Order: sequence, then C-alpha cells, then structure tokens
Amino acid sequence: MSDKIIVFVTCESEDQAERIAQSAVTSKFAACVNVVRGIRSCYVWEGKLTWSDEVLLLIKTTRGRFNQLQDRIKELHSYSVPEIVAVTIDTAFDKYLDWIDTSVGA
Repeated sequence: MSDKIIVFVTCESEDQAERIAQSAVTSKFAACVNVVRGIRSCYVWEGKLTWSDEVLLLIKTTRGRFNQLQDRIKELHSYSVPEIVAVTIDTAFDKYLDWIDTSVGA
C-alpha cells in the first residue's frame, strides 16, 4: 500500500480555495493542488436540502503530512464542518510518487 493520498476539499469560493492551495504547497504539506471550479453540491445541512456552488481541491500529499494539512485547512476554511476526505493512491507512475515525496520533504 502506498503512503500517497489525494485529499478532497470543497470550498465556498475561488479565493478560499486558492488561499488553502497556496498555503498547503508553500508549507510543504502538499506537492500539488488542483483547483476545480464549477462544482455543484447537493446535501442536507441542519435538516434542510441545500444546493451550493463550490470549488473542489484535489490535494496530493502523503499520509505523514495529512494531520498538518488537515489542521491548516481547518484554520483557513469557513465551514464549521469542511469536507476533508483522503483516498489512497494505489497505483501511479513511480516518478510522480517520488516527486510527491521530494515536494513534501518526506
């Protein structure tokens, strides 16, 4: 099993998403962050069906950096319960995985 992960985070605005992305990369908590605009989310919040226009972050990092990354996201995020979901990268180009390690200082 790889220690590399992709962390999904939805944000309420492009500004918020870009602040989180830049902070994650410059702090070496992440190797790369994709900012995906135009996400439309449907969910129940406080008992009410809600639709939101959001921005999705795809953050590439390692399990060893996850807690630091999560803490930074919580500091910069406006939601009381932000989506912070990590999935394992099972298979990927080995040089890309090495680059993630180099980028986060693993």
